[in-house]
Amino acid sequence: MNITNNTILITGGGSGIGLEIAKALHVSNKIIIAGRNKDKLDAAAAGLDNVFTIQADITNENDVNQLIEEIKVNFGGLNILINNAGHAYAYTLSDTSDTYRKATAEFETNYFAPIRLTEKLLPVLKQQENAAVVNVSSIVAFAPGSHVPTYSDSKAALHSYTQLLRHELAKDTAIKVFELMPPLVNTDFSAEIGGEHGIPASEVADSFVQGLLDDTYEIRVGNTDLMYSNFFAGSEGAFSMMNK
Repeated sequence: MNITNNTILITGGGSGIGLEIAKALHVSNKIIIAGRNKDKLDAAAAGLDNVFTIQADITNENDVNQLIEEIKVNFGGLNILINNAGHAYAYTLSDTSDTYRKATAEFETNYFAPIRLTEKLLPVLKQQENAAVVNVSSIVAFAPGSHVPTYSDSKAALHSYTQLLRHELAKDTAIKVFELMPPLVNTDFSAEIGGEHGIPASEVADSFVQGLLDDTYEIRVGNTDLMYSNFFAGSEGAFSMMNK
């Protein structure tokens, strides 16, 4: 994958993994970071060359339509979409955990919003010779965490969607589909679940950039790769068998 001279959209780009990816790629690309909080986005972009901000709630269809229109008009298109925005509740399943409400909110951000944004941007991406969709999932896509039960569900669903999207787009487009799968990462997002014990977000960004360069479609960072190698190494073969 060519990682220079691209126009890149990063949802949830105002902090954490999204911001570190912007920092890793901004020198040689145009980066658009999108999120709900304009002040947070502007603060994140300050001092970074070629980083632009668009306020948008990706769970709101009107915001999504305006985001896409602004990308077309002001940036002339898009090469790489990075679906990074996420939402999580830390809790355990019980009859008082309000699971339905929490799961609905998590799936809205972590699963349905990336599907809608990707689908609406595919016609734009298809116009580019060098194009990619990147979905940021998690180690819990392979094995659910009891402390983030329905967040785990949403990331498992995103993992499944990513595999099938890659399979379908490879048939008649040049769009590459990547999945970034970090373990616990030390960010504000993960503070509630012991994120201080996680790896730095910059390490995830570095692994991501290398994965793009190497065309590694499942970029399994740190302990995610260890877990995959020890327990799930046969899943790629199973996918091929199911989708002959």
